[in-house]
Amino acid sequence: MKLERPNPFRDGVAAFGGAVDIDGATYALFVQTEAPGLFYGYRRQLTPLLLINGMLVIGAIAGYIHGVPRRIRLWSSILGALNRIAKGDFNVRVDYFGTDRRRGEDNNEFADLIDSINDMAVGLKKMEEMRQEFISNVSHEIQSPLTSIGGFAKALHNGDLSVQERDHYLDIIETETRRLSKLSDNLLKLSSLDSERHPFERKRYRLDKQLRNIVLSCEPQWAAKRIAMEVELDETPVMADEDLMSQVWMNLISNSIKFTPDGGEIRVRVQHANGAATVEVEDSGIGMSEEDRLRAFDRFYKADKSRNRSSGGSGLGLSIVKKIVHMHGGDIRIDSRTGEGTTVTVTMPD
Repeated sequence: MKLERPNPFRDGVAAFGGAVDIDGATYALFVQTEAPGLFYGYRRQLTPLLLINGMLVIGAIAGYIHGVPRRIRLWSSILGALNRIAKGDFNVRVDYFGTDRRRGEDNNEFADLIDSINDMAVGLKKMEEMRQEFISNVSHEIQSPLTSIGGFAKALHNGDLSVQERDHYLDIIETETRRLSKLSDNLLKLSSLDSERHPFERKRYRLDKQLRNIVLSCEPQWAAKRIAMEVELDETPVMADEDLMSQVWMNLISNSIKFTPDGGEIRVRVQHANGAATVEVEDSGIGMSEEDRLRAFDRFYKADKSRNRSSGGSGLGLSIVKKIVHMHGGDIRIDSRTGEGTTVTVTMPD
């Protein structure tokens, strides 16, 4: 740093200059101020102050100029990322370009914005993957019964078919048609629940009575397989949407019947304690592996695709169940091992 005063004892100019390195280039920066002769008596006191102030001004200006290229790069990167996201490209990540977050500090004005954009890109990418997987699964679930219906409908044109063969083909067509109808109904139901505009009317009613009625309505199914049905139903009032919860219990009990072998056992229990109702549906069925248990609530997931196809399942039932339970502020979990049966536990506030 250099101070120039042509004559400090007379009116003149005090100039301060220095070299500044910016992106590999060296620049000269000068600041000047008037130095009237009247300062002569105070030159010893003023000279250090002028030097310090000059150094601070030069440092501030140099710091700002040095930061401009980085800020431009940051804004350019941010705008570029947002433009790609708007076009549906979610494989983006904004670099910090030397901001404080990269050094483990949280006081940079850009760091939070960059974090938000990167998190948004990751979230949108995950949603897009889920959307594509959903479309692929729906297409597969629809195409399979349509292919079957088309094939057997074409075969019916064969005049050489016996009455038994014709009836068999018609039964298959009817079964696949019901399967398509159920798939359509479940898709509409999930869409409605996801939109959060689904009718949701809580009222107080007896959960134990609801469970008893559902078990009785399923009697033809479990009696046909000679399944021993046990119920332990404590008096349990709850505040919930009765119609939605009826779908939950019907799905869980039907699944237990479906995957429990002839002569097996199913237990339905409800307990009321500590401000919560707990329902358990336990069966002695085929159970499921740990991988299947962890993915049981995933949409369209089937532990055994051939088994679910023969039983008409679409892999959406448990997804609907979980959605409804969570809408009520409840929780659902599955405990199961292959060959050792399954227990589904639903806990919800009363």
